[in-house]
Amino acid sequence: MKRNSLNRRKFMALLGTGTAALAVKPWSLIASETIRNQDKPATNISDAAKIPRNEWSMPGIYPGKVIRVNNTQSVINDDPVEQEAYLMIKKALLELTGQKDLEKAWSTFVSPGERIGLKVNPVAGKLLSTSHAVTRSVIKQLMESGIEKENIIIWDRREMDLKEAGFTAENYPGIKIAGTELQDENGSFYDKDGKLYGENNIDKKWFYWADVEGEYDDETMPYMINGGKYSYFTKIVTQDLDKIINIPILKNAGGSITNAMKNLAYGAISNTGRLHARLWNDTCAEVCAFAPIRDKVVLNICDGLRGCYNGGPAANRQFICNYNTILIASDPVALDRIAYDIIAEKRIAEGIQKSATPELLTFLTMSSELGLGLSDREKINLSVLDLG
Repeated sequence: MKRNSLNRRKFMALLGTGTAALAVKPWSLIASETIRNQDKPATNISDAAKIPRNEWSMPGIYPGKVIRVNNTQSVINDDPVEQEAYLMIKKALLELTGQKDLEKAWSTFVSPGERIGLKVNPVAGKLLSTSHAVTRSVIKQLMESGIEKENIIIWDRREMDLKEAGFTAENYPGIKIAGTELQDENGSFYDKDGKLYGENNIDKKWFYWADVEGEYDDETMPYMINGGKYSYFTKIVTQDLDKIINIPILKNAGGSITNAMKNLAYGAISNTGRLHARLWNDTCAEVCAFAPIRDKVVLNICDGLRGCYNGGPAANRQFICNYNTILIASDPVALDRIAYDIIAEKRIAEGIQKSATPELLTFLTMSSELGLGLSDREKINLSVLDLG
């Protein structure tokens, strides 16, 4: 069997969109060009609709409504300021919910006794991950609203990435830190029986099937957990959580973005390497249509204090900037559409592209067609708060 030499280093380089092709073209355009001359791979997206929706299902209780808060004091010397992040999140939540009390605003989405997962994005390490200023502010507000510390879980796909970005027990005492792929204290991905630790963390009752084969070498497999045509959902979302708060970063991917939908989809399943070239858009939209994501993500808080406008979704220091903004919405599709405008404006100002190309945001159109949110900018209600 032919083995694909997609090791960790190469895989991260791919995510970093450091190639010339991705510097010029967005993921969505590359994907459409790849598929143009061949049949689009089949997926099991029809299975997603077999589970009835609930009151929390995307786009949530405020479809098409996005709050943006700007604050020039939110980043000082390239360091996000927790006190300012707390204030920005508070203002945004009160505006989104129409409440005057922060605890009542949070109670719109979560309740004491529920297990709450904070889906951060640590893939770029300390250089550009979900900031601790935003993460700690969310935790503080949850606890002030009656959510028990032991019921809060910070999670992402790779425990190693979480640790590298500073999401550790030392920095978050009493908060559980969880990853699907992990290593033991000796740095091994395998237990004494030669089985990947990650295999115990995927739920084979829940999967995204796509007619694209995943073939990996021994170095890459621990970061995929399994090959083949099945991508299994992590038990974190299928078994361990009642509600999810999605905290992506304001980042680009070529001329497109990786924000709320991408943070959820690629963070919740195994065997993703096979999906990047031919099914990037489909994956971002379709994985989120399955119940463990669709019915549990109640709020999206885009950390735009610091982000990037080129070289993403990994980090390239020269393209990291201070957007000094936070976006909040229950609707992840609408939030991504607004996030795109912010990044496109910056890319145009920097001379990277001449004009915005929202028509290439295929994954948002697909998401809207699946009933996950509003992608039509004319139908999105954006409120902007400027704190100075």
